[in-house]
Amino acid sequence: MASAPDLGRDELAALLDQQRRMGEELGALLDVNRAVGRHLGRDQLFGALAASLRKLIETDRFGIELPIEGERLQGHLLTPRGPAAEPTVPTVLPAAGTACDWVLQNREWIVTDTREELRTRFPITFDVMTRESQESLVAMPLQTGERCRGVLFFMAARPGAYRELRRGLLEQVASAVAVALDDCLAHEEVRALRDRLAAENRYLQEEIRQDHHFGDIVGESPAWRQVLSLVSAVGPTPSTVLIIGETGTGKELVARAVHDASARRERPLVKLNCAAISPGLVESELFGHVKGAFTGALGDRTGRFELADGGTIFLDEVGELPLDTQAKLLRVLQERELEPVGSSETRRVDVRVIAATNRNLEDEVAAGRFRSDLFFRLNVLPIRVPPLRERREDVRLLAHFFTDRFARQLAKPIEEIAPETLERLAAYDWPGNVRELQNLIERAVVLARGRVLELGPELLAPAAAPESAAPASLEQVARQHVLEVLERCGWRIEGADGAAASLGLSPSTLRSRMKKLAIERPRA
Repeated sequence: MASAPDLGRDELAALLDQQRRMGEELGALLDVNRAVGRHLGRDQLFGALAASLRKLIETDRFGIELPIEGERLQGHLLTPRGPAAEPTVPTVLPAAGTACDWVLQNREWIVTDTREELRTRFPITFDVMTRESQESLVAMPLQTGERCRGVLFFMAARPGAYRELRRGLLEQVASAVAVALDDCLAHEEVRALRDRLAAENRYLQEEIRQDHHFGDIVGESPAWRQVLSLVSAVGPTPSTVLIIGETGTGKELVARAVHDASARRERPLVKLNCAAISPGLVESELFGHVKGAFTGALGDRTGRFELADGGTIFLDEVGELPLDTQAKLLRVLQERELEPVGSSETRRVDVRVIAATNRNLEDEVAAGRFRSDLFFRLNVLPIRVPPLRERREDVRLLAHFFTDRFARQLAKPIEEIAPETLERLAAYDWPGNVRELQNLIERAVVLARGRVLELGPELLAPAAAPESAAPASLEQVARQHVLEVLERCGWRIEGADGAAASLGLSPSTLRSRMKKLAIERPRA
């Protein structure tokens, strides 16, 4: 080998340039390997790779393509304009007709001098390169063992930019990037599973703390038997169910029965009361959100639909949803896809929807407060739950059921219900339905002193006036009862000791009923 003095000036310059280039390539390769061991988050990893790879090869546009559901590719451009950890904005293309899909399937490289070479064979890639004014392309598989996670690609505006490609170096780069990507995606899968389990645990803990149901199904009346017959018929189907009924009739109990009669019974029944969530947060509850989606979004949150994946979601008071949220719910029903708030990532879910309402949704549609297309999607299999006044035969059974239940819970030695109390219960019209009966029995059991449960007249208004007086209308009886409860609670509506809880109603429903019954708080 010639010594430095024996080399001509041009040869020496070429040698020095070659050494410089090899030093840069080695440095870039070391940077790639550092990124492999240092970053597990996708954005941090991709940002570090971008900073390293752009030193290695001439490129105007480069990135990683990942296969996703629906025979599509999700592309991440590794061309950050800001700091190295800048989030990559994914783009989604159909896989068919792309050079990257061919590389993914065949695990072979593609190198082209001009985009014209791709026009016929890969029209999607040709269109992208034309739109971005790119001519040259190199795409290589990111393979670890027998698994190919994605494709690394480089594009350049200059024709023939990769004609003298140093393939050996890029094979080392592709191998390092493949290892990094494999670790990153595996970490994401573990983290997603962990977050889902944590979200499910939080949800189940909330369920444990709350009493959402009326216990076992109790009732033998013809009206209730008709409901159970419908449950048996619609439960095994995959169709959407709409449960209609007044507040407190047991719509959630019916939803649980439908779920238990379905093939999804081993997966969760996830519930959301749409009236209990503020309009600004209901989409986050339903579809989840990503960190930074809005003020206070300090981390990612899994929505109720994803929690219910493979199972059933019960949307109580669905008529309370804002119109813009109704549109997004319709998309989930039609396409089985959703996007968390603040994210452009589409996620597929397999969820059966059971909705419930105490409103007349047809009237809401006519008033422009509910989307007609969503109503038709929900109203596939309607079930009407009758109010308690239409199933009076069940009042005595329910009264005994709740008395036994609360007596055991409170360790009370109650053995029977006084006959006059049963008569009074059967005669009452129950504006709060089964929930009102449950709350009334619980209160009576708490106050009971002996083995016989008795309810005095002050706890329950009669359904009709004495024979000597003119018969009272249902509205008059309801108004009198609500007034008595409000006065007993000091006109306090909300809270555990408020009138709404005593009547088994939500505060908003009680206020609506007070307005309908022309009840106003007396002036001091």
